[in-house]
Amino acid sequence: MGLFSRKGSKHSVQAETLSIETDQSRHSKSSPAKSPLFARDSNGWGTPISPATTTGAASDLAAPKPASPTTDPAAYLKSIHAVRERSRLVLEKAKRNELRHFHVDLDKFTDTAAYVVSIIKRDHGPDYDAIPPYGRWQHFDVGGRPRIDQLLASWPSTVDKPERTRRLLDLFVVSVLLDAAAGARWKYKSKQSGKFYRRSEGLAVASLEMFQAGLFSSDGQQPCQVDGMALKQITVDKLAKALQVATDNPLPGLAGRAMMLARLGDGLRNRAYFGGSARPGNMLNYLLDHPTTQMNSVPVIALATLWTVLMDTLSPLWPSARTMVGGISLGDCWPCSSMPSSPPGQPWENIVPLHAMTQWMAYSLMAPMTKMLRIRFSESELLTGLPEHRNGGLFVDTGLLTLKAGDMSRGLAAYEANAKIDGQPNVEVMPLFQPNDDVVVEWRAVTVGLLDELLAEVNRLLGLGRGRALSLSQMMESGTWKGGRELAEVSRPNTKEPPIMIISDGTVL
Repeated sequence: MGLFSRKGSKHSVQAETLSIETDQSRHSKSSPAKSPLFARDSNGWGTPISPATTTGAASDLAAPKPASPTTDPAAYLKSIHAVRERSRLVLEKAKRNELRHFHVDLDKFTDTAAYVVSIIKRDHGPDYDAIPPYGRWQHFDVGGRPRIDQLLASWPSTVDKPERTRRLLDLFVVSVLLDAAAGARWKYKSKQSGKFYRRSEGLAVASLEMFQAGLFSSDGQQPCQVDGMALKQITVDKLAKALQVATDNPLPGLAGRAMMLARLGDGLRNRAYFGGSARPGNMLNYLLDHPTTQMNSVPVIALATLWTVLMDTLSPLWPSARTMVGGISLGDCWPCSSMPSSPPGQPWENIVPLHAMTQWMAYSLMAPMTKMLRIRFSESELLTGLPEHRNGGLFVDTGLLTLKAGDMSRGLAAYEANAKIDGQPNVEVMPLFQPNDDVVVEWRAVTVGLLDELLAEVNRLLGLGRGRALSLSQMMESGTWKGGRELAEVSRPNTKEPPIMIISDGTVL
């Protein structure tokens, strides 16, 4: 293989049905039968093996086409389709070593793939089918403790599967929103175990214990839920106390995280998505009732339906200074010098959409719906690799990408200036940039494309062909994210930071 080569209607309940309680009524239906047999589909999601043929198979549902960029560029740039389509333009420049800020050494591509394969074989071989999809669930289980399973077991048997799923969706939504870079100094001491946890896993454990304590619920009789009324009461001070933030235990972007939770409280007023109780988990009702959802032996929800809910809900959360087209804020979309210039192109053409937090949310929310209610998602392969610091750091630490000299000097000068601020990092000097810097945008955009290319090579090296090949989600879970973190730990043992640092505002992965 050469380098970079690549090879409906509203549901009716039949064989198995779900009991879905809305704010208005309860539909009494039998609960799904338990089955120990699960198959891994092409996207890494476990799906039940049923003797009956599912006529609404996930692969048979065609996703709606995105809006045309010429007639509605804002809607197009907010679509999931645009992420891969636009970032591929940056990848093509990378293949020609024509990036503005990075030298690209394609000879290191095979070495990078071999390193990722070694991580996957070490931790999962040869049972690659058992690799879970990428998502927040695994972070809760840090230290080998199955915290989500324990949480489920703590609820009385009278709580049915749909409500259990809603509660997990409640938890996962706030946990993902809190999961921007935590920095090298912050740690969280679990109130349950007394152990300390850091980074993403620390934020996961902290958010779980906050959830169990009722911080996100306005109902004193039901702490294990999230609702808009409680979120609107979240302040920086309240969040700092819950996350144990102190002068000697700083968490970057604390104010941004508090702002997003409070704004989410307003967004949950959308009754169509979240019902009168304004709970994130009520999106389950909307998704199952959507006209495009098929429900025969298993429910099949179009990814585009979930994406619309998330994009509509999360868009108002982002800072007002984000990129806009036609007066519409685009969220995690940024001008990039490696994109077609404007003029002569249209103003939207120099913007690359990434939507990392929204994609991280989608990956994470699919897991509880799949595990609890056997829901499948059609077109989930539209989700891309996440352009965040572990995946992106992997390509820098393996030498595939090297920051150009001028940008390195500028980034090091920014680090030196930032290090003079009390409480900021001042060891293991690395280039430092703002999230909207063209260096960071190009780095994140090329990461999306490189992860696609890496997947084909990783599967080739593992000898996994059609039917057994890892999904992009599984590769991130078992290889690239973990591999990027481990390289950071070896290369920068004091801070374990990525090779390029980003000043975190708590809203960008």
